[in-house]
Formats: sequence, C-alpha cells, structure tokens
Amino acid sequence: MLQMKHITITHRRDMRTMINDFSMVLNEGDKAAIIGEEGNGKSTLLKLIYDETLVEAYADVSGEIIKNGLRIGYLAQELDEAQKDRTIYEFLSECEAFYLLTPKELSDIAGELSIEMELFYADRKVGQLSGGEKVKLQLARILMERPDLLCLDEPSNDIDIQTLEWLESFIRKTNLPVLYISHDELLLEHTANKIIHLEQIRRKTEARYTIAAAGYREYVQNRQKSLSRQEQEARNERSEYKKQQERFRQIQQKVEYQQNAISRQNPHGGRLLKKKMHAVKALEHRFEKEFEQMTEMPETEDAIFIKFGDKILMPNGKRVIDFSLEELKAGERVLAKQIRLSVTGPEHICIIGKNGTGKTTLLRKIAEELLARKDIHAFYMPQNYEELLESNQTPVEFLADIGDKEETGRIRTYLGSMKFTADEMSHTVGALSGGQKAKLFLLKISMRGADVLILDEPTRNFSPLSGPVIRNMLKNYKGAIISVSHDRKYIKEVCPTRYELTEEGLKRAPDEEYGQN
Repeated sequence: MLQMKHITITHRRDMRTMINDFSMVLNEGDKAAIIGEEGNGKSTLLKLIYDETLVEAYADVSGEIIKNGLRIGYLAQELDEAQKDRTIYEFLSECEAFYLLTPKELSDIAGELSIEMELFYADRKVGQLSGGEKVKLQLARILMERPDLLCLDEPSNDIDIQTLEWLESFIRKTNLPVLYISHDELLLEHTANKIIHLEQIRRKTEARYTIAAAGYREYVQNRQKSLSRQEQEARNERSEYKKQQERFRQIQQKVEYQQNAISRQNPHGGRLLKKKMHAVKALEHRFEKEFEQMTEMPETEDAIFIKFGDKILMPNGKRVIDFSLEELKAGERVLAKQIRLSVTGPEHICIIGKNGTGKTTLLRKIAEELLARKDIHAFYMPQNYEELLESNQTPVEFLADIGDKEETGRIRTYLGSMKFTADEMSHTVGALSGGQKAKLFLLKISMRGADVLILDEPTRNFSPLSGPVIRNMLKNYKGAIISVSHDRKYIKEVCPTRYELTEEGLKRAPDEEYGQN
C-alpha cells in the first residue's frame, strides 16, 4: 500500500543524517512499530509520510514516497496551542466529513473509541481534556475522514492504564494498517507484528535501520542472540588471528636470523633463504587479507547508561512526608477530597488513576512541600519539562551550578555518556527531543545527589530499549521516590507501594500484574 524508496533525511542544523537510504513497504494488516533512541528521526519519518511540508523547515529529504492515493490519518505527538484553545465541537468542525456522516456513522465511531457521542458536540476546550480524551478525540476526527492508513506518533503518552489497554485493543482489531511510535513496551509487545528500528551508530555519524517481520519481544530477543553470536564469532576469529600472527612472527624472526648469519661463501643457501623470505612475505599478505574479511564486532546504538551515587541513603525510620489536603481543586472544580499520604524511609510509591483525576496537580503540591524542606534534598521532575527548563538555555547551562571550566568539562563528559553529540550540547534546550530533555533531568538528579525524587511520568519519553535501564536504575535508588506513572512495567518493577487517586482521596491499590502476561 505505502512504498518508500531510498529515503534519506538530513538535519539542516548540524548536517547530521538521521535516516539513510531507507526503503519500506507497508501492507494491509501491518501493525508496524518504529523504535529507536531519542532524536533518531522517528517523528520526522511519520511527518514526512503524512505531509512533507511538516519537515521542510528543518530537514532536507531525498528519495521517493509512493502513496497511490492513500488517505493517511495522522495523530501528532502534541496538539498545538491554537487547537487546544478550540472547543471540542470547533475542533471536529474543521473536519469536513464531520457534517457528511450520518448520526449512526458518528455513533459507530464513538462506540469504536469507547466514548459518548455527546462529547462530539461539547463546548469544553480541547486543552481541558485529559490525555486519554485528547487521544480519542484526535482519533475520532481521523476516523471521520475514512483513512486507508494510520500514522500515530506516541498515542500512548499521557493516557491512563485503562485507556492504554483500550488503545492496545484498538490497534490489534482495526482493519487499517498502522504505523506508530510508542515508548510503552507492553503496548509494543501486545500489538506490533513488524518492527522498524532506526539507529545512529559511530557516535551518531552513521544512520542504520532494520526492518523485521516480528513482534517486539521476539525482535529484541532475536537481535540480542544475533549480536551475541556475531560478537563471539568475531572474538574467536581475532583470537585465532592473534595465534597465527605469533607463529608468523616466530618464522619471520628465524628466517631473518638465518639471513644475517649465513656466510657469503654459501650463495646457494642465500638463494634458498631469499625464497623462504618471499614465502614469508606472501604469508603476511594473506594474513592481512584474512583480517580484512573477519567478522566485525557488532556496533549498536546502546541504551543509555547512568547510575546514582552510592552515597544516597534514606534511613528506614525517617519520615519523608505526612501530607494532608482537604480538597484537591482544578480551578473551582473539586477533584478529590480528604487526601492523606504518609511516606517513610526509602519507600518507592506510585500514584495511579484515570486521566483527569488530578494526579499531576497533587504531585505539584507534594513537590512544593518537599522542595521547601531543609532536612532532605528533594528533586522534582515535572511531566511538562518546560516548567523547569528555559528553552534558550543549552544543556550545559541547564546542568551547571557555577559554570567554571572544570565543571563544564565534567558536564560535557556526562552528556557524552548519555549519547549527546558535541553539536547537541550546544543546541538550545527548546530544540531537543522530549527524550533528550528527560535525560537532562536524570543527569541533574545524578549530579545533585537528591535523596527524595518526585517524578511525574519519568519514563514517558525514553525509548523502549532504554526503558529497562531507567527502571533498573530507579529500582535500585536508595532514596525515596514519590511518582505518578501509567507505565505498567515501571509501576510493577519500581514501586511496590501504589495508591489510586479517586474522588474520595488516595486508596491503596491492589498488587496487580498491570497487563504483564
């Protein structure tokens, strides 16, 4: 249905090739997930497929995209401010098909998305909707246009667990081919039947891609086996080569010694040694050719590596917080009442709940209290990074305390370990991807040595390949964690204590499996 031939995308700012000579065919029934580390061009590829004008301001593109008259439904990663300021009815009215569909057709779309059809005519602002409601509203508008293909950029961001499970079912059951990006590992495991892996290797100087007709878990396992097998073959060949080289050196040294020792009165013996040395040189040339043809050591774009200092320690008996709030409000609307939260020692807790219940609002209030404390060192990572990031800062400036040469050098080393190139270290924060911004917060946590972390959706912008690294790092963190998340693997692996935010306050959540089967 969709064909891409020899697509190359180059970022104009630093002339970095994000995608090189990419070719792909997307067929009916394909549920193709695009994976890769932050800044590898995943969103750019989706935008290019939908409308090349969306990337022309920052990227140069060559190659051919054959759509054959396909109607493509595109769900952007973020709505723009103008769209958020419209009412739901105004937002849908921009779609001409909204007026052409019968009430039954609109009802069928609403049913497919598990929403009430009355929402289509609501005068609420789009920006006031929860994350899950925004995703469903955008999908409703897309489905009204009767697309032949869905391109979804991070549809799993900011939606609650119930909506995540609905989204999994929607992707599996829809008859449309789906090309999508997601950082949610379980969603990938439960939905994808094709994997498109974009990589940047050789310190982001070379772009590489892999397409596999496999599920996500199968792809990761097969990839790891293949890399391990290739690495072992390369090591064995190099070990044998080293032994051959040692034997060769012994022969060469022996012949050279004999040449130096032979008497001029024995020209016949000299000629024989000359032939022997010629054979030795031919052997050396053969060894060099064999070395060139050896199995290469596998080069991959490894997941990020970072760890917190061992000095971080929260005593078991220390009272981290006794928080109480009679009413949690958003404007004049009461979201929850009688909220009580007590955290002691190095507890790792997660607050879960449906979209729109006020989890982020609650976490901000908890952060305000903890950040003001002098007996602990708290750090807050907001869901909206722009709350604490200045868009015109560079990554180095954001991380710096004093800004001297020694500190700057240390920061640049840290950024390099998080896969930032020298050019990206000089970019403004506003030009970075969501995942790169998240990395800055993790680095700041590591550098500051905080003993209490307040984290709002800490894993939402990391690639699925980096997800296990982040979870393991936070699981082994020796301080306290108070977090909000919809990431089912994070909830299960990092936070033994879970609370659900309801209208009646925080309720202890049961020890569920969060869909991990």
